Amino acid sequence: MFSKVQTPCYIIDEEKLIKNLEILKGVQDRTGCKILLAQKAFSCYHLYKLIGEYLSGTACSGLFEARLGFEEMGKENHVFCAGYRENEIDEIISYCDDIIFNSFAQLDKYRDRVLGAGKKIGLRINPECSTQDGHEIYDPCSPKSRLGIINRNFDRENLYGVTGLHFHTLCEQNSDDLEKTLDAVEEKFGDVLNNMQWVNFGGGHHITREDYDIPRLERCIRHIQEKYGLEVYIEPGEAVALNAGYLVTEVLDIVRNDIPIAILDCSASCHMPDVLEMPYRPPLRNSGKPYEKNYTYRLGSQTCLAGDVIGEYSFDRPLEIGDILIFEDMAIYSMVKNNTFNGMALPAILLYRKDGSVETLRKFGYSDFKERL
Repeated sequence: MFSKVQTPCYIIDEEKLIKNLEILKGVQDRTGCKILLAQKAFSCYHLYKLIGEYLSGTACSGLFEARLGFEEMGKENHVFCAGYRENEIDEIISYCDDIIFNSFAQLDKYRDRVLGAGKKIGLRINPECSTQDGHEIYDPCSPKSRLGIINRNFDRENLYGVTGLHFHTLCEQNSDDLEKTLDAVEEKFGDVLNNMQWVNFGGGHHITREDYDIPRLERCIRHIQEKYGLEVYIEPGEAVALNAGYLVTEVLDIVRNDIPIAILDCSASCHMPDVLEMPYRPPLRNSGKPYEKNYTYRLGSQTCLAGDVIGEYSFDRPLEIGDILIFEDMAIYSMVKNNTFNGMALPAILLYRKDGSVETLRKFGYSDFKERL
């Protein structure tokens, strides 16, 4: 299959996506919690009908995601935004069931409009319990974080109309970190939970990873359900499409400096920006770490950005011009974050169906570059 596609392209693996969805549905069925697709990680709406057969709805971060979830999945739709715009809030309310605010100022400004529309209100809290290691950019509990209300600023006298709390502190983490976070949430906000109807554990739960402790997750869910009588929501993004996609690219040229450098028709900056933001090393099929195998190459892009380098990988044989390389775990974040810097074309999006057929979901061209400007 990979040798027949036009590169660069993303390929979503339907069978692997379904495997993830079955795991998540199992958590729902056993605990009664509701799991929402966090669209910020995966918003390929062509697959929302399939995802909706397993999950309870969508989670969004603003107007466009709210509309997408409403139109394409049409199930429960929850929104959190650090700051809502006056000219968008009414439309957002029309699409969403739960509107979650990041401050009491925003709650006071829009409360009557949400309640008047018959929708539910939540507040995002910050339990000030950092469980991440070295990635402050993705740590909502980092010092001076703008996300969530800390305990000393939480106005317990101003909760009219508020029915739920939301926290999101994790990123690609296991359930032991959730357990630790819940301890902090209960210590700081347990009195508030006693007066709520629901709680949202946010995202960052790597539930479909092989070593993820699902029984511990389910104990955490049941603990909150039984102690406070709350409905529990979880909104993972990565777990939905983890390891369920590829970015297929071709070697265009090989140049030499202190190390051989393969020039690819894909780009870290344009097509997998987490490589430069995190930094993140995407898995590459049939490769090893630098110098682990016989032939080591730096993999770079055709763009003019000197730092547009994916990383260094080793191979059993020398790379040749025309070779096809397959980056894995590319269904999440890459597609929603990609861009057309330097006039780079956006990769087509293909679906590898479980029956072995390949369907083109989207193709992109010059107009997609031009019309953004």
